[in-house]
Amino acid sequence: MDRRTFLTLTAGACALPFAATAAPMAYTPGLVQERLQAGDTVFLDFKADWCSTCAAQERVIKALKDQNPDYEANITFIDVDWDAFGDSELATSLRIPRRSTLVVLKGEQELGRLVAQTSQSAIKGLMDTALGAAVG
Repeated sequence: MDRRTFLTLTAGACALPFAATAAPMAYTPGLVQERLQAGDTVFLDFKADWCSTCAAQERVIKALKDQNPDYEANITFIDVDWDAFGDSELATSLRIPRRSTLVVLKGEQELGRLVAQTSQSAIKGLMDTALGAAVG
């Protein structure tokens, strides 16, 4: 095997574990509408870096994604920085009351939301709702 092939295969193998747990998309204005118009099921996570409830939700979401790769493969996860976009048109139109709010959207419909809940069963229920809409 030549050096170029070896380096290419090694780089690909090293990147593979990270591809399976891709980071959520960072919100920018227009992104949610763009993904909804593309037919995606969108899971919004309104969060702040300093929020302990948000961190707990993030740990649960990551664990659930690790247990079931179908979540990552079929749902568009978007993180909305509360400090930057808490008073944005998106947050206002969805009547987001605070950080640590999780919302699932499909088309023009809100399919579910959780506010400040960190239980694995509640978050799994919301993610299952999103998965059902995405593959159904």
